[in-house]
Amino acid sequence: MTPATTPEESKLLLHAYLDGELDPANALEIERRIAADPALAEEYRRLEALQRLVREKLPPDAAPQGLRARIEASVGGAPSHAGPSWRALAASIAITAVVASGATWLVRGTGSEDTLRDAVVAAHIRSLMAPQPADIVSSDQHTVKPWFNGRIPEAPRVVDLSKQDFPLVGGRLDVVRRRPVATLVYRHRKHLISLTAVPEADSKISPATARTSDGYNVIRWDENGMTYWAVSDLGTADLSNFVDLFRAAVREL
Repeated sequence: MTPATTPEESKLLLHAYLDGELDPANALEIERRIAADPALAEEYRRLEALQRLVREKLPPDAAPQGLRARIEASVGGAPSHAGPSWRALAASIAITAVVASGATWLVRGTGSEDTLRDAVVAAHIRSLMAPQPADIVSSDQHTVKPWFNGRIPEAPRVVDLSKQDFPLVGGRLDVVRRRPVATLVYRHRKHLISLTAVPEADSKISPATARTSDGYNVIRWDENGMTYWAVSDLGTADLSNFVDLFRAAVREL
């Protein structure tokens, strides 16, 4: 295998390795490189986690009948059963799209509470795997809030909770129900909190309810025409404390 000289080549090799497309000799070589290069090893772990997540979310729909034959005929190729499956190919394409999309995660859902919870948790997981968890990185609420102007119809309410040990990290756009929504990112010690505000015109003030999803704690409540979702690997008590502090600060605005 020719030595990889650029990050792009290394990523292509890692994708091929993860999809089982390398022969034994080349697979051993990339394993050696992963073991010797910490940066490459970190990239491998990130891509592996992304692949696992995409495969969990990817519907098991088969490709249309005859599609493979038409593609093979168009390129003059013969059918082969040794290559990757259509599902693996779709997963690889989806991973590439996700890696290139920054911190934004597109979720198409039916609008049910379970679907929305899955969407915001998936966005939180994606942000942890991205180079940075926010599109706008700043601890200044007066910098983060204006960044959303022009990107969504209404900028979110942003509060400073640094004195309560929940400093603001920044904000990002996630896409839920095929429309962009605001997500604020806070930190507590070494834990990140994603707080997503989904517009709900008919929402009323409601008490916060806690659930777990994919190993993360999720707290949901309605207020000010928004449904808020706080997601983190923080313990329930700490996350509930954050929610209480945020709600109290917002009421003072």
